[in-house]
Amino acid sequence: MKLKEVEDKYRDEWVLAEVLKEDESGEPTELKVIAHSKNRDDTYDAMKKVKSKYSYHFYTGNIPQEGRAMSKKTITI
Repeated sequence: MKLKEVEDKYRDEWVLAEVLKEDESGEPTELKVIAHSKNRDDTYDAMKKVKSKYSYHFYTGNIPQEGRAMSKKTITI
């Protein structure tokens, strides 16, 4: 799936995906979703089991208000 399709389909969720293609700057463009959930811990649990060489972990919703900490994207190689 294209990154935009994943963001639209799993709105306001955490997504763990295998990167299939990336653009010239190294940003993922084509993904295979491995896990998704409203609960970040669910995708962290899935991350422990991933055998993919290049995975992408991100949140598809809006960044929380000031005073709350959240990492939007994590890339694992």
